[in-house]
Amino acid sequence: MRDLTRSFASVRTLQGMRSLAALIALGVPVLLAAPLASSAVPDYIISAVADPSRPEEDRKLDADRKPAAVLAYARIRPGEIIGEYLPGGGYYTRLLSDVVGPKGKVYALETTTWGDKNVDATKAVLAEPRHANVILDLAPLGSFHLAEKVDLFWTTLNYHDLHVPKYANVDIAAFNKLVFDSLKPGGIYFIVDHAAASGTGATLSPTLHRIEEATVIQEVTAAGFKLVGKSDILHNSADDHSKVVFDPTIRMKTDQFILTFRKP
Repeated sequence: MRDLTRSFASVRTLQGMRSLAALIALGVPVLLAAPLASSAVPDYIISAVADPSRPEEDRKLDADRKPAAVLAYARIRPGEIIGEYLPGGGYYTRLLSDVVGPKGKVYALETTTWGDKNVDATKAVLAEPRHANVILDLAPLGSFHLAEKVDLFWTTLNYHDLHVPKYANVDIAAFNKLVFDSLKPGGIYFIVDHAAASGTGATLSPTLHRIEEATVIQEVTAAGFKLVGKSDILHNSADDHSKVVFDPTIRMKTDQFILTFRKP
């Protein structure tokens, strides 16, 4: 099973790595960055996170969301084709776009279920000069369209929404099968979400907007995926899983899990 150290080790041979101080400033946890020194995160990820054109509101979230560490763990590379499900305000859309570069693509798979404001926030990313490689798709929650097979299917802090009946009655098995069919052989399904208490499954998704890690693993592997990695980059032991994720005392500081699945 792939762990964080092994993921970072795969990029050690890349040239031009920057200093440990730069990694810390970009959100790489000190205890992870220190033993790996400046070889932890490739330059193209450091440059994407440091891009001065990123909105200030996005940059303010970096200390908690740790994008440099997350992107490096996911092994996003230039030239790849990414499907990003529910990009929302485009926090990761911009970063993914910068990392894959002009030879890559990011399909922004947005839902029409949450209204025009949500869609307009994603459209704003497409209007920015640096993100001509972002392609917008619109569909009801639980569905999407891709014009080609992708290298990686990415969703952050939204998988649980597929279990919220007031949004839509999503057939989760059918959704994960659609993801499976949309990936190239060996492609990656990358999920980050708010952790729920052990034993609660998806029962708290409609109220607390959380989901149990074990439930996601069960649902995704049932579609044919193999679990190949977990990471605690975004683990927060101070979160007791009892609050709704929008609570100001815990917002963007929730305990989060990262799961990596591979299509055989």
